[in-house]
Amino acid sequence: MGKRIRAQKRGKGSPTFRVPDYDFKPNIAFSKEPCTITDIVPYPLTDAPLAKLQTPDGTVSYIPAPEGCRVGQQAPVQHLADIPDGATVFCLETQPGIGPKLCRAPGSSATIISRTASSCVIQLPSKKLRTFPLSCRAMIGTAAGEGRTDKPFLKAGSRWFQMHQRGKIYPRTSGVAMNAVDHPHGGSGSGTTKPPKPRSASPGRKVGSFASRATGRQR
Repeated sequence: MGKRIRAQKRGKGSPTFRVPDYDFKPNIAFSKEPCTITDIVPYPLTDAPLAKLQTPDGTVSYIPAPEGCRVGQQAPVQHLADIPDGATVFCLETQPGIGPKLCRAPGSSATIISRTASSCVIQLPSKKLRTFPLSCRAMIGTAAGEGRTDKPFLKAGSRWFQMHQRGKIYPRTSGVAMNAVDHPHGGSGSGTTKPPKPRSASPGRKVGSFASRATGRQR
């Protein structure tokens, strides 16, 4: 039975499912100096919008925009030692100075549970507890862009562009619409189910319903 593996679907050397190269390549990192939000820009490879930061000496960097931020305010980047217990934070550093790594998706945030003299315990969105050094930095609040999945795709073309920006396979053909050699669900007419297999069928043929006493809607 034929099987379409992912490498064959994408095609060798084909740009069909390749992530396009964007001229805008932001440096997502925390600045060591106090910085101001100068602009809020979209970026196709991230769901959350990016906040453009600028230091007094002109250095530019980007971070996921906090919910409710505005141009002209100071970036709410703080060390974990300065954030009280029970606060919600996002864009966590896993190691001091490495930059934001965790809780960067829109609407995601973590909660500070407790702390010791050198570390604090934070509950991640997955409910997992993890210990971080107090010298790591984070931002108070949540990442902007929550509810982005509430609006449905009204056109297939809009979804195609959204999937194409990230190199996803779209559109996908359902298995029942394929031939039997292309998919286990294929065959017996386009979009229809296959007849049940007998109990004496070989293991390779026992796909779906086999040795069934009745199929279809019961009346």
